[in-house]
Amino acid sequence: MEKIPALYVETDPGNLIENGKTRETCIIIQGNVEVILKKGETLPEFIDIRKSRFLKKEVYDRFHLYVDKHSQEMLCDAVILLPDRRTRIMLRKGDKLMLLPVEGFVKTLIANVGNRVRKGDAFAAVTTKKGEVHYLKPPRNGTVIYIDEFTNKPHYIYYLLPEE
Repeated sequence: MEKIPALYVETDPGNLIENGKTRETCIIIQGNVEVILKKGETLPEFIDIRKSRFLKKEVYDRFHLYVDKHSQEMLCDAVILLPDRRTRIMLRKGDKLMLLPVEGFVKTLIANVGNRVRKGDAFAAVTTKKGEVHYLKPPRNGTVIYIDEFTNKPHYIYYLLPEE
């Protein structure tokens, strides 16, 4: 069974905290301190709501809803926690992503979420009806943060966070 990453997106603390307890699983970031709380847990005393950012857990497959398709920018802050639960990718509102479509008769995904791909590396392959195989390569180095399998079926869209 393949584990999927966890997605946390920015939200208003009023929607998340009630009587000092969390309404749902969330990440609270205050300066360089990061706390993950499950639903119903009590807010730690050292957390100041006015100085903190709150990110609620969201269904990972809904990541595409938090990216503007035209500008390819993040619409809010987000954290992707990879399946190992130790590696995390922080995305800030306004971060520019690369959206790379994978369209063809037969599609083969090579790179997975969390993989770093370089400009010359193939992240996917497509086979034409004639049997020709074409390897897709990113225009810049980046990290795969999401593969959209839903909005453009039967095709895929890779979301890459480019390296500076």
